[in-house]
Amino acid sequence: MALYDELPAFKAAYDLLLDIFRFSATLTREYKYTLGEKLKNETLEMLMLVYRANSTKEKHDTIQKAREQIEMVRLLLRVLKDLNQISVNSFVRVNQQVENVSKQLTGWQKSQK
Repeated sequence: MALYDELPAFKAAYDLLLDIFRFSATLTREYKYTLGEKLKNETLEMLMLVYRANSTKEKHDTIQKAREQIEMVRLLLRVLKDLNQISVNSFVRVNQQVENVSKQLTGWQKSQK
């Protein structure tokens, strides 16, 4: 097992990614291949940024990019909720995960100063 697997930010982001893949399968066809794919890609990119930040000495900029990605994920989830593509319960659960990832990234970034 690689060291990044132990990183709390990586674990939180990975769990979020799994949940997004699970619920995106239930999106209607109109949104599955547009917003759903964008959401999955943004989350994957954020996960890769967490990996990159962990494997470099200068982490601040990469963590900042990951924080920007998680905000895009948050926005896309809100759009899906407003389009009635995700239930309120699912939205709340996934949004809690987004908030967890965001807090992990913020704390990690602060610790690098």
